[in-house]
Amino acid sequence: MTDFRDADLTGAQFENVDLTGARFRRVDLSDANFGSVDLRRVVMRGVDLIDVDIHGEVSNLVINDVDVAPLIEAELDRRHPLRAKMRPEDADGFREAWRILDELWAATIARARRLTFAQLNERVNGEWSFIETIRHLSYATDAWVRRAILGDPSPWDRLDWPPDEFPDDEGFSRDYDARPSLDEALELRQSRWNTVGDVLADLTNETLETRTVPVDAPGWPPPVSFSVRDCLRVVLNEEWEHRRYVERDLDIVASR
Repeated sequence: MTDFRDADLTGAQFENVDLTGARFRRVDLSDANFGSVDLRRVVMRGVDLIDVDIHGEVSNLVINDVDVAPLIEAELDRRHPLRAKMRPEDADGFREAWRILDELWAATIARARRLTFAQLNERVNGEWSFIETIRHLSYATDAWVRRAILGDPSPWDRLDWPPDEFPDDEGFSRDYDARPSLDEALELRQSRWNTVGDVLADLTNETLETRTVPVDAPGWPPPVSFSVRDCLRVVLNEEWEHRRYVERDLDIVASR
């Protein structure tokens, strides 16, 4: 095991590094940048958490003996009243959530159409560009609906954009050189959007509780059985959160 003691690692880059069980004592992490990082079960003591910006999945986060995750969820619901609709309990609720997303995305896409091709491909603070985000949402539908629910072992399109932490191989390839126009990216997205709509049209409260058949082929999700409800919840969450991110970034791009 490598020990770093009294070392200056300023500006060091750690990529695809396993730090499970690592110990940090008297370490300066000011101005550090973390992306696609697993921080489950991390314990921090004597920490200065000041001017910190965190975006991600937050659950059981205890700060100074207070679980702040419910407080964050409540505040996000207060700021975005329709957000609670993204946690439906029955089939009609899922259809309602999809209608809400359709209306919200229509306004976002109309806004994006007023931007230049360069702006649509511009990354803000290292986040995906608008077009990359659209490509990622196509991937999310391919993964959780066409693959997990419908059983297609390889539903991917060359324009799909998996998460950055996924390796480039048979199940996770992305075409870095592709420069699709907005219309090309939206054409693929519309195809995937229609697939979800077809699934929701036939959805019943009973089928929500059924389990998927594991798909044993390269790609995501892994060969595990999921409830249809959980698969569709993932899609709703992806659609809601990524729209929120692109709206935030479009504000910045448009102001430049």
